[in-house]
Amino acid sequence: MTQPVDPNSVLMTGENSFIRLSLDGGTTLSTRVSHWRVLWCPAGAGHALFMQSPLTNGAVQVYSDSIAVTRWLQRTIESLLFPAFADTALPVTGAKFSRSGDPRGTAVETVTSATERILLTWYDCLDPFVLTMTPGMGNRPIGVFSTFFPAKSAQIEVSGRFAPGAPWAETRGDRQSSSACLAWSETWVKPRG
Repeated sequence: MTQPVDPNSVLMTGENSFIRLSLDGGTTLSTRVSHWRVLWCPAGAGHALFMQSPLTNGAVQVYSDSIAVTRWLQRTIESLLFPAFADTALPVTGAKFSRSGDPRGTAVETVTSATERILLTWYDCLDPFVLTMTPGMGNRPIGVFSTFFPAKSAQIEVSGRFAPGAPWAETRGDRQSSSACLAWSETWVKPRG
């Protein structure tokens, strides 16, 4: 009989939405952002935004309202997803985070620091699906379960300047997806013991 409880231990639960933009349909990447809304992890709760773009002169910028959560994400998950975001020597800019809208129309994450206002926008969303990757899949020691809302269109604005490029179409399993997804109800797990 199938058990109703996943056998793994919970590492983190929350959201990890992302936008990846390209000028050539995904052959090369022009901008990459990873937005985290952490409801629970061993370091607490909070938000983090990792960004690398021509708007940052190619450097990685990190914004957060919890440096402890940010460093935990870097050591535990971002080190597997995108090593450039996992450098714990990167300075963390303090910021406030808010969300408006939803995938039925336009979803916007606003990140406001003392000197910048960043708007991440997803729209034209495809049908949602649940991503299921158990520990060991994709050569990762940890697993993730997440509801993806792939967006055909997305943009990144930093204090009135826009990141160049657009998302591109991708396939995940047998589902239509894109390089810009709202990833909500996301839980990362590790094997017990």
